[in-house]
Amino acid sequence: MIYVKDIMTPSVKTIMAKATVTEAARLMVRWKIGSLVITDGKTPIGIITEGDISRCVARGTNLGSKLSTFTKKKLFTVPLDERVEVAAKLMSDNGIKKLPVMDDGKLVGIITQTDIVSSSFSLITSLKEMVQARYRPPDFEM
Repeated sequence: MIYVKDIMTPSVKTIMAKATVTEAARLMVRWKIGSLVITDGKTPIGIITEGDISRCVARGTNLGSKLSTFTKKKLFTVPLDERVEVAAKLMSDNGIKKLPVMDDGKLVGIITQTDIVSSSFSLITSLKEMVQARYRPPDFEM
């Protein structure tokens, strides 16, 4: 079994809810990341993504708006010791691509659809190699 803790990114970047959309965009560019977890101090209360910022621009939203406006819907999180397939189902069922990872009430990482696909590809590749090795005809010396 593969667990969330096995494939998550442990160094999740956060931003305070009182920060602005512009500040979030600048941090994402500086850190070369696609999202930030919005917090009210230490507790995650939302996520802002590159897609959210693009939609703000397209709609003509004031980029000085506080990030607290992105915290209205429920934030889905996943425990550190949850199985990856449970996290994948949670993402699929709720149309989300990123999940903050929690341990004992603390934010300890983030897991994305890309993390899950990459780990699945690695697992499939390893299984394929194991099967090929098992059914490879033995080398005979004469």
